[in-house]
Amino acid sequence: MAQMLINGALVNSASGKTEEVRNPATGDVVDTIARGTAEDVEQAVGAAQAAFPAWAGTPFARRAEVLYKAVALLREREKDLATLLTREQGKPVRESVLELRRFGSTIEHYAGMGKNVRGGYVPLIDKGKYGMILKRPIGVCASIVPWNFPVSLLGNKIGPALLVGNTVVVKPASSAPLTVIEVVRLFLDAGLPPGVMNVITGPGSVAGEALVRHPAVRKIGFTGATDTGRRVMALAAEQIKRVTLELGGSDPMIVCDDADLERAVSAAAVGRFFNCGQACLAIKRLYLFEGIYEPFVAKLVERAKKLRVGNGLDPDTRMGPLHTDGQRREVEEQVQEAVGRGAKILTGGARPEGPEYAKGYFYLPTILVNVPEDARVATEEVFGPALPVWKVKTLDEALEKANRSIYGLGSSIWTSDLARANLAAERLEAGYTWVNSAQIIYDELPFGGVKQSGVGKEHGSEVLDYYMETKAVVMAPSPE
Repeated sequence: MAQMLINGALVNSASGKTEEVRNPATGDVVDTIARGTAEDVEQAVGAAQAAFPAWAGTPFARRAEVLYKAVALLREREKDLATLLTREQGKPVRESVLELRRFGSTIEHYAGMGKNVRGGYVPLIDKGKYGMILKRPIGVCASIVPWNFPVSLLGNKIGPALLVGNTVVVKPASSAPLTVIEVVRLFLDAGLPPGVMNVITGPGSVAGEALVRHPAVRKIGFTGATDTGRRVMALAAEQIKRVTLELGGSDPMIVCDDADLERAVSAAAVGRFFNCGQACLAIKRLYLFEGIYEPFVAKLVERAKKLRVGNGLDPDTRMGPLHTDGQRREVEEQVQEAVGRGAKILTGGARPEGPEYAKGYFYLPTILVNVPEDARVATEEVFGPALPVWKVKTLDEALEKANRSIYGLGSSIWTSDLARANLAAERLEAGYTWVNSAQIIYDELPFGGVKQSGVGKEHGSEVLDYYMETKAVVMAPSPE
């Protein structure tokens, strides 16, 4: 059984209850986990509180050493961890490897930023006085991560939190917590003091809510569904806690008639079907100029048909299953609602047939056209491998339709015209815009959504301000 981590020790739930983690490709039980309670949260937060003064007083260089060493240990175990991640989450092993490497790069990025965290000196108008700006860690931070990218999204939160001297309680998704537990154990092996990082498993409605409500938790980093984010934000408001919310998205991709079609088609296919389409930051609406609509759609359909769907442990698999049966049913309902209103499925739109698919949550890569603009696949977040495509006449039309969404996480445009690119970069209502580029996140750049896609920033130097208090100090000479 996978146990929780509290104060450096593996522990069971205070209730003694457990729940199963199942492989989405086979339905087999991967392991059982402790079903955490409010009492367990109390123990974890208490451990983080007790560890905070010493960790906050540890020099940046020493904290960075621990982060670097943890990444080195991670790389030694990459193969085993990738297999475990695939078994519990479902994605192909090659994608699990990419996720682990992404996590390692993120942690190293923040470790390297330790030398650049600075306060400030400010001359003041009053004679003999000067001001200082101090940067101090906040205290106990909650890191709540989802099941779609449990490891890489963990890195986005614990990297900056630990670097600047905070302590952390991690709450992974109940359906994919196993790799997170193993990764956190590596930090302890690397020298992270007991209590600095703890892991609580169990349902979000119990353990997650108790963590958000705990008065000693001063910062909440949450990635997940927009509805849950609203709940987190409301609970945090009761005690004026800091929050960073990375929520849902419905990213538009615009392809102009002067774009490099081969590269754009490749980006669309990867951007929609990577991780079986289960990403907040994924291409979910495609707008094509009339002149390239037919050839683009033909090439995209051809790519989708060639994607091999299967068990993520099979090295030939290019797209694994959806994570849960409920997630698959949701995608099926969204697609069928569009079809019922006149949309046409060009490929996919069904579960694959065969005994190897019988017990898993598989769904074929799906492309739809003639989709009503108020269909669910257009207005809701589609967390699965279904992509609606529309034809547009002008860039103004494309931008107007792209911005209709309640979401504003990512966006992209493909064009060889610099004026078009600049216009899109200015007008697209999203926290991130790629121009002639696949949707790759860079640690050097701030990342976060607008509208109902979230609040706050991760990555970049900007993220550090969400994990530190800024204090002003006025220094005056002593009276003679």
